[in-house]
Amino acid sequence: MQLKAINSQQLFKTLTVILLFVSTQLSAQNTTQKLDTWLKENTPKMGGRSVLMVYKDGKIVYSRSENKMNMSQRIAYRMIARKQGKSTDLEDYDPNSQLQIASCSKWLSAALVMTFVDEGKLKTTDTIGKYLPALSKSGKGKITIAQCLSHTTGIKAPALKESLQETKSLSSMEQAVAQIADLPIEGTPGTVFHYSNVGLQLAGAIIEKIGNNSFENLFQERIAKPLEMKNTSFGQTKVPLPAGGAVSTTEDYLNFLIMILNKGTFEGKRILSENSIKEMQINRITSKVKVAYSPAEAGVPGYGYGEWISTGSVSSPGLFGSFPVVDNRKGYAAFLMTFYLKSDGKQQRYSELKKILDDI
Repeated sequence: MQLKAINSQQLFKTLTVILLFVSTQLSAQNTTQKLDTWLKENTPKMGGRSVLMVYKDGKIVYSRSENKMNMSQRIAYRMIARKQGKSTDLEDYDPNSQLQIASCSKWLSAALVMTFVDEGKLKTTDTIGKYLPALSKSGKGKITIAQCLSHTTGIKAPALKESLQETKSLSSMEQAVAQIADLPIEGTPGTVFHYSNVGLQLAGAIIEKIGNNSFENLFQERIAKPLEMKNTSFGQTKVPLPAGGAVSTTEDYLNFLIMILNKGTFEGKRILSENSIKEMQINRITSKVKVAYSPAEAGVPGYGYGEWISTGSVSSPGLFGSFPVVDNRKGYAAFLMTFYLKSDGKQQRYSELKKILDDI
């Protein structure tokens, strides 16, 4: 009788494990199907090409590309490519396709600045006048590094597209700083949130001085190479654009997100301190901060250093449709790479995708 009881208990435990395994597999399969369906339905609205990769529990749990451009999208792509002097070949997207990532760059740049904080070469409480005399002369010297990283400098910046065009016409970082020094003030630093290129441009100029090297070289040395981001770059330009000038791939950027999810480590290497990750994820838009400008596609109430803050998750979507997200509660990182200019429906699509990802 005792032997039969033991066998019954073992059988019950075995069946429970089997049922749990089957249930988990079915759930994962169901979520995968939902992601497949979402990509198929939304890719035509996102330029006709997209790549989505998801990381959880130490591995890639989802990777899929959709390539279904319609005739008008093909024509538009070729026209833009000709204007930019690029190839008009319509190559399919895959995890190694390199694209402009616009404001997804901000997250990379903020992380780069924080490597100097970790080394004690910079403090987020440092004022920029200490490093950039032109800002002191224009009455902006008391703005802090923290305010530069969180868009709370109080400087009234021009529209993002206008700012980008002006930056392209400059020939040095010093000219970029001088241009920002001449901009008007719209509020006391720390009391106004204005999403723009200004703060990170100033922070980029400062780390070039401290690091005695170009922004691109510093980025490669401190972020890209340790994270094995072989196809990510801000370019060897005279005036880098820390707030939106990077190109990357889905595979590369996901490595960066994995580091953020793992509180600063990647494959056993410490890239950022755990404290820096924590500081980056503190919401700086408090009740005392007025929001002068925030892009509609952000759709979330908070902002830290280079990243939007939502309940349990952080992200940094770009103008061209790419959407990176790290969810600390659910324990996953994901990157959607696309390239399209229409902003209609972006925020809703991000929300729909995030809801599906939360079910993983």
